[in-house]
Amino acid sequence: MTGYADRPWLKHFTEEQREPVEHPASVLHSFLDHAGRVPERTALYYFDGALTYGELDALSDGLARYLAGRGFAAGDRLAVMLQNVPQFAVAVLAAWKAGGAVIPVNPMYKAQELTHILTDAAAAGIVCSERAWDGYVRDAAARTPVRFALTASEFDLQSRDDPRVLTGARQPAADAHDVLAAARAAAGPRPDVALPQAGDIALISYTSGTSGKPKGALNTHGNISFNAHRQVRLQDFDDDAVYFALAPLFHITGMVCQLGAALAGGYAVALAYRFEPGVVLDALREHRPTYTVGPSTAFMALLARPDATAEDFASFQLISSGGAPLPPAVVEGFRARTGGLYLANGYGLTECTAPCASVPPGSEAPVDPASGTLAVGVPGPGTMVRILDDTGAEVPFGEHGEIAVSGPMVVPGYWNLPQESAAAIPGGELLTGDIGFMDEDGWLYVVDRKKDMINASGFKVWPREVEDVLYTHPAVREAAVVGVPDAYRGESVKAYVSLRPGAEADAAQLVAYCRERLAAYKYPREVEVLGELPKTATGKILRRELRAAAG
Repeated sequence: MTGYADRPWLKHFTEEQREPVEHPASVLHSFLDHAGRVPERTALYYFDGALTYGELDALSDGLARYLAGRGFAAGDRLAVMLQNVPQFAVAVLAAWKAGGAVIPVNPMYKAQELTHILTDAAAAGIVCSERAWDGYVRDAAARTPVRFALTASEFDLQSRDDPRVLTGARQPAADAHDVLAAARAAAGPRPDVALPQAGDIALISYTSGTSGKPKGALNTHGNISFNAHRQVRLQDFDDDAVYFALAPLFHITGMVCQLGAALAGGYAVALAYRFEPGVVLDALREHRPTYTVGPSTAFMALLARPDATAEDFASFQLISSGGAPLPPAVVEGFRARTGGLYLANGYGLTECTAPCASVPPGSEAPVDPASGTLAVGVPGPGTMVRILDDTGAEVPFGEHGEIAVSGPMVVPGYWNLPQESAAAIPGGELLTGDIGFMDEDGWLYVVDRKKDMINASGFKVWPREVEDVLYTHPAVREAAVVGVPDAYRGESVKAYVSLRPGAEADAAQLVAYCRERLAAYKYPREVEVLGELPKTATGKILRRELRAAAG
């Protein structure tokens, strides 16, 4: 009888693709190789600006020297809180060259969220935008171990100043050095620090945990290098390939599948600050990219543009979707609008350093006839996926259970959380908390989540974090947050509250209260006020009943 150990998914790959992935210890090794051999090749496009591999190498060398001069040493951690700008790549490479690790931080985070991450990871420094530093990061960082700050302007390294995404004006900070100025002032060879080894920590990527507080997944250089080089080999693009960074670089998908893979393959990455459909279409027309990856919501937004044409997408050889559920109707709608271009599904988590399943080149994912669910792909060569019941035993093909992943992309654990690491990754196998099944041909389907995590447009939201904010409102007595189906976001956040006796607050006020204190994807789009929330006999609020009612 065939089982998961037989890896039926390998039939979808060629013999060459099934060979073990040979990769250096880190993507930095590959980047330095390309910078040495083809320094004139473009590494980054940013609107009408560009940086070659040689220029990116020199800037990151200079910034690494600056970091070393500020006492940043091997094992230290640098928080990078930027949109898709060239300085993001400069900062990441510089931290690695200086022997440290990077903490990618979502720029949408507010002060409370940022303070927790900087404190938990004991960040030595932070790189953020000028406006964020002046707006709230300065005050937040003052309460953390952060010793120095660098700022970046989204107006640098380009001359278009596109008002659709680049708004306001430059705001130089008097008490924080500019990234590019610091890199140029400290120009010279990179610090005399050993290049990273595969087991060294490259990223501390914060993702929500069972306590409601984000926890830092320890993505090693080997994790990133394996997935980046595996992608490069499967895609097999020519040397002049251009990746378009549709996903944000601070997200594990953008970091690994866009920036990491491009630098591993010696390709260029086109950046456009942040997602805005009109700006993205203009970038596609200008840079004629070969590949991109993003959440289904981004492709829905592009399809909604009346000026989008098949010609805008004609340069693509491959487009992938990940981070949010991909409805089959979106795949077909995308195919119709782009003249036959297939939108390839994928599946991964921060803890497996982005993808662990994808649609092989030349294939199309099937749709489960019973549920109408589109397969997320098949595990890659070198990856093992099993479906387990509540006892940890394998279930037969076609039966639902928890998805478990093992392979070179799975993180060794979480930052300073040995018990949580052992529970989530026993013996090196990641228990994803996602419920799914695999068919006999190795196609993987994700149908539900074991945890209460809400997936809004590919971003994870833990209900407890939103509830904690609601509980700080003086009128709120009880609060419970659930995910509700949303045709655009996949899921939206909905809150149920009961009020203190004599207190008054309406739904709009509570939504506004949360919006001021939480990232845009976290605050509830809907609040319903109830007289009493359902509870167990011991007083625990029954989220499952509220979820069913919201259904």
